[in-house]
Amino acid sequence: MTKTGSSALKHRENQESEIRTGLSTDGVARISSALRQLLADVFVLYLKTKNFHWHMSGPHFRDYHLLLDEHGAELFAMTDVIAERARKIGGAALRSVSDISCHQRLQDNNEELVSAERMLDELAVDNRRLTEYLRSTHDTCTQFNDVATSSLIETWIDETERRTWFLWEVLGSR
Repeated sequence: MTKTGSSALKHRENQESEIRTGLSTDGVARISSALRQLLADVFVLYLKTKNFHWHMSGPHFRDYHLLLDEHGAELFAMTDVIAERARKIGGAALRSVSDISCHQRLQDNNEELVSAERMLDELAVDNRRLTEYLRSTHDTCTQFNDVATSSLIETWIDETERRTWFLWEVLGSR
């Protein structure tokens, strides 16, 4: 394809995106970029939560095991909605595990032995950080008047604050 043909194709794609969503090209780029990072962080937190769920032990095993299973299910439910929202507005979703690692801000935990208390503390901190990332993405959506994505994020903020609250309450009661 010639440079002129490539430029024309890009212009047509930008116009289609604006027609499809009503969002500017810049808005689509910024929002979908923020959603890709958010999706990577949710996958990281999901896998960390399941890791700790699988490796939990101790006197409160059953309660913590079930709590983390519930938290993992909430996180996993977010993934498809985030990815499809990015695609719906004309952006891209993540494509692979290596793509997740390129976009994640939350850290993995590959340690073999982690105490139950440290697991819960790390998840509480990560959920708190996820709330910050959600709010930042919400700000980006608000800036470009993407009310649909903003609305989804408001629900996820509430769910993430609930997970954080539960984890801090469990830690405080020990």
